Amino acid sequence: MTKKLPNRGTSKGTAASERDPRWAAVLARDRAADCQFVYAVKTTGVYCRPSSPSRLPCRQNVEFFDSAQAAEAAGYRRSRRSAADLGTVAARHGAIIAASCRRIEAADDPPSLSALAKAAGLSPYHFHRVFKSVTGLTPKAYADAHRGSRIRQKLRPGRSITDAIYDAGFQSNSRFYAASDQVLGMSASDYRAGGVNTDIHFAVGECSLGSILVAQSGRGVCAILMGDDPDALARELQDRFPRANLIGGDAAFEQLVARVVGFIEAPALGLDLPLDVRGTAFQVRVWQALREIPVGTTASYAEIATRIGAPRAVRAVAQACGANHLAVAIPCHRVVRSDGGLSGYRWGIERKRELLHREKQT
Repeated sequence: MTKKLPNRGTSKGTAASERDPRWAAVLARDRAADCQFVYAVKTTGVYCRPSSPSRLPCRQNVEFFDSAQAAEAAGYRRSRRSAADLGTVAARHGAIIAASCRRIEAADDPPSLSALAKAAGLSPYHFHRVFKSVTGLTPKAYADAHRGSRIRQKLRPGRSITDAIYDAGFQSNSRFYAASDQVLGMSASDYRAGGVNTDIHFAVGECSLGSILVAQSGRGVCAILMGDDPDALARELQDRFPRANLIGGDAAFEQLVARVVGFIEAPALGLDLPLDVRGTAFQVRVWQALREIPVGTTASYAEIATRIGAPRAVRAVAQACGANHLAVAIPCHRVVRSDGGLSGYRWGIERKRELLHREKQT
């Protein structure tokens, strides 16, 4: 006999509960409400999406939750039919958010949250939540990252900064300059000149996997590089910031390097550093998804592509992993082929294998 769950705050009076718009959505099996709430049945102990074709329960046995996580926290389990349809919901969300991303990229001025939500057929609150769950970024952060990548492409030596600003979608110089530090990490003229006038502190250390270089700008750690030759790592940093002021780290900075080395040797220590992440909007989405892979586990390139709402962009995900300059802080070593095999790793397959081995032991 199924154990009944306790009554948790049902509406006062049958008439009032019948007028609940959420119950109306359940009766209509409204797909548009699937990302807004779930309903749970006290007599069976399961929860479903509003569009579930399951037999409708009695209203007095139903309670609502804002999310599946909230229903599970209250003691309910997902219905079998709901679990089977979960992939369909994820695919629908992915398609909605992919269209929203294209809308952001095509707009001269970033669309408002309400405009994006209206085009997606969702409320602003639920659109914001679904967008972040799919991409790992808020709509505003995605728009900022996209404009950042466009301005970096436009800021070429010899080209007018004003022309680059307007070509990148900023409607005025003042708007760009108000956000330039967040977008570029430095002034536009300094970025165009290869990082001139920008101080970057760095130091090289040694660990069991070879040499490691850690560099930090005024915004956070901007590079963690691994290799066999310390001089080669320094040259790689210089190639990335050809005209920045590269300053050797002092004793205090070397403590930062020690933290990174400590994480490599013992992943259980964790690594929580302020990062200066610079990449295209797509790369930022991929890198955020990588940071959400738990220590000791892996995900395939295809899984990461699906998580960011771009299931066909498997090759682009692999390229974003290869463009990562922040080893272990953005854990691209946790991404493997669909068959579980190790694929290319910027800092060598053997390092990738050893990092995964250490994390699985943690």
